[in-house]
Amino acid sequence: MTDKPDTPVKPMTCITVQPHASLCPDGLVFEARQGRKLVDELLAHGIAIEHACEKVGACATCHVHLREGAEFVNPADDEEEDQLDDAWGLDAQSRLSCCVKVKGPALVVALPRYTKNHAREA
Repeated sequence: MTDKPDTPVKPMTCITVQPHASLCPDGLVFEARQGRKLVDELLAHGIAIEHACEKVGACATCHVHLREGAEFVNPADDEEEDQLDDAWGLDAQSRLSCCVKVKGPALVVALPRYTKNHAREA
């Protein structure tokens, strides 16, 4: 009988999503695997965030505001900054959730009131 090596535990990040009238009325707190795209974690936890370009950073529909924890994730690169110029409600904490890799002990995310995608698919 061979002993199996202990499987390393992947670090987790506590994500708090602030209340949003239609996407997350009560807000949500969940644990997310570090290294995954924020958009994928939001979708996996039932938040139907827009992602019209299929999560490749080319449309700005997955725009979010990182209210806390942004210092733990990589900063936006020039391509993301260019896409963010087209986002609704842009502020200094704006990011594209498809470009943010989950990292750090905690992230607090606010979803914008609107997206630039006027027609929403079911």
